[in-house]
Amino acid sequence: MQRLALLKTLGDNTRYAIYLEIARSPSPRSTNEIAEVLGLHANTVRPHLERMRDVGLLEIEVDNRGVVGRPQNRYFVAPDAPSLGLEPPAFPLLAGLLATVAAQSQPAIAQVVEVGRAQGRSAVAVEATRHGRPTSRRTCVSALIDELTNLGFDPVASDDGRETTIAFSHCPYRELAEIYPELVCQLHRGIVEGFVDGYDEEYGADLETFTTTDFHTLADREPCQVSVGARYDQVVPSARAGWTPSTARTGWSNPRRTP
Repeated sequence: MQRLALLKTLGDNTRYAIYLEIARSPSPRSTNEIAEVLGLHANTVRPHLERMRDVGLLEIEVDNRGVVGRPQNRYFVAPDAPSLGLEPPAFPLLAGLLATVAAQSQPAIAQVVEVGRAQGRSAVAVEATRHGRPTSRRTCVSALIDELTNLGFDPVASDDGRETTIAFSHCPYRELAEIYPELVCQLHRGIVEGFVDGYDEEYGADLETFTTTDFHTLADREPCQVSVGARYDQVVPSARAGWTPSTARTGWSNPRRTP
């Protein structure tokens, strides 16, 4: 989903109010239900719903239960729509409760990261369905930036010719990350690592392969960010001074912080 198209679509006040009503609803809403809540005519609401559906913000489910005549379309926010902080109040509450339970169970960091990695790999499958096989113009890095954008991290990238550093200018999980940094940040780390490795597994035979080389979280003094570069066996060793082959492949230990 293109961010510019998203912003243009929600730039209309009426359309934004309709989207807000749907995003905050715990269940899909019909055209008539939305119209009644907002005090609008159904014929006014309908084209706005279809416009948001066209750009991928909304999806529909068909409800023909107990309805005489034509089935009703009920609208809900598309699963891959960017988060705008409009989730129903129950969702943040549930997320906080689950995070508390997870933290109290004290899972191993490797276990937490692997949960994130599974999500990252599944995102690659969605990426492949949406865009097809990538060209040289759509590398792992650009796909990762798109994925982080969709998740609400507002990534800002800089490239020094050897690797790309992606800073997270916004954290959609910051409230929980500040309470449980070892849990939330490691899940995020796993998502990024799983996406990069999954992209390599899916397309590595056709394109230059990449790996993560550093990941900064709230626990670090540096800003939250990740660095992504070509795999060690594809570059001259001297170009990656300070990194050992094992470090380049795992991508998560930083020699500068080794006691």
